[in-house]
Amino acid sequence: MMMKKYFYSALIFLLTCSSATAQRIFPGLGGQRAGITVFQFLKIGVTPRAEGMGGSFVAISDDASALYWNPAGAVRSGANELMFANTQWFADIGLNYGAYLHHLTDQDAIGVSVTSLQTGDMERTTVLAPSGTGAYFSYQDLAVGVTYSRAMTDQFSFGVTAKYVRESIAELAMQEVMIDLGAFYYTGYANSRFGITLSNFGGTTKPEGIATSIGLGEVSDFQEFSPPTVFRMAFAFEPYQSETYRMTMSVQLNHPNDNAENLSLGGEFAWTETVFLRGGYKINVEEQQMPSYGIGVRIPVEYTTIRFDYGSANFGTLGNTHRFSVSFTL
Repeated sequence: MMMKKYFYSALIFLLTCSSATAQRIFPGLGGQRAGITVFQFLKIGVTPRAEGMGGSFVAISDDASALYWNPAGAVRSGANELMFANTQWFADIGLNYGAYLHHLTDQDAIGVSVTSLQTGDMERTTVLAPSGTGAYFSYQDLAVGVTYSRAMTDQFSFGVTAKYVRESIAELAMQEVMIDLGAFYYTGYANSRFGITLSNFGGTTKPEGIATSIGLGEVSDFQEFSPPTVFRMAFAFEPYQSETYRMTMSVQLNHPNDNAENLSLGGEFAWTETVFLRGGYKINVEEQQMPSYGIGVRIPVEYTTIRFDYGSANFGTLGNTHRFSVSFTL
């Protein structure tokens, strides 16, 4: 018990030091890379449970959202699961996520996920018609992924997701095939575990189609761009756990290829694995300087268990975002 106490004290101390020093260390490590990638919707967290914890979820992923966060966690979930989630983003933009996770055996799981983002119709404007031309266009994103996850041992699992991604605006469209890689490792001590992922790895792509530009006429040759690849490394543990209560804490380092490194801290408190309270904070993310939070409830019924989750994050002058999800064990 004394060693366990020292273990947790050391971890909490390291987390505190990381929080205090990250603002000084991170700003010089890549902020100049912002705006160099496409498919930006892939960077929007899709589920309220994870985003309520500040996005610090790579080492926790144990439900159908693992297909997005860490495919290695899919096989660690307790049951087959169907999940639907909706994000109310800025400017009336909606992001929807659907996933089905199925266990083939105790060591193998597969899943399929769909993420879509869409806007309403927007009126075209030009230099000569700044108030609108009477014609309308829309912006749409789509990602369809297939996941395989395998537990090699009781402590180690890996996962891979192959996904088709498409982005279209007016007459132009881009498409690409990408992969996500993930690993999960339980240390065997105090239920602590590590999670590592490489997400949105793929080749460069460029728009296809013909655009009309004043002064240039029709344009069909465009610059190539990279996908928003991000490497994440996380650690999670339970500082307290009993038959009635559970407290989970997580710290996650995020290394995107199109911005500076940042740190995510998150926590989840559970009462009888029925009611959940969550909180999180992102460090060195300029557009999100306020804590995020979330709640959840898990309701067992005759043939399934239903879970409802809500999460909110504040983006300063941009306002709040709201996420909702419902999932069913099958």
